[in-house]
Amino acid sequence: MDSPRGNSCGSTRIHNSGSDEDLMDQRKRKRMESNRESARRSRMKKQKHLDDQMDRINRLKNNNNQMIVTMEVITQQFLEIEAQNSVLRVQIGELSQRLDSLNEILNYMKNNSNDYAITHCTDCINELFEFEQFDHFLNHSWNMMYINQHPIMASASDVLQY
Repeated sequence: MDSPRGNSCGSTRIHNSGSDEDLMDQRKRKRMESNRESARRSRMKKQKHLDDQMDRINRLKNNNNQMIVTMEVITQQFLEIEAQNSVLRVQIGELSQRLDSLNEILNYMKNNSNDYAITHCTDCINELFEFEQFDHFLNHSWNMMYINQHPIMASASDVLQY
């Protein structure tokens, strides 16, 4: 009962099954290509992320190094200013002692001399120092460098000899 139709159906089936296999192979190849492309994009994305992170690490290291250098410079400046402040504090103490000594001399002279000499001497000293302006001058630390740093070695007994 072989009919030409039956044979042709069988060959069509064979042809169709071959076509189905080709179609399956083609789909499989496309899927594999798609998977490969997806994996390639994933690797590229991962590599870009890694490169970005390495760039960020390098920038942060550079910033950190710059901050360390800046901090060292600022620390050095701080130490220098602190040393200058210590010198200025000592100078203030010395100047206060000098002022106290001068005031002692003036008081001694007021108590042991005639009024004309005291007034004249006090006026001379006041003109020399102009106490109000001198106090204002001392209150500005940048002016301290202009103050004579040598101690006054006068005492009340030295003044009385003259």
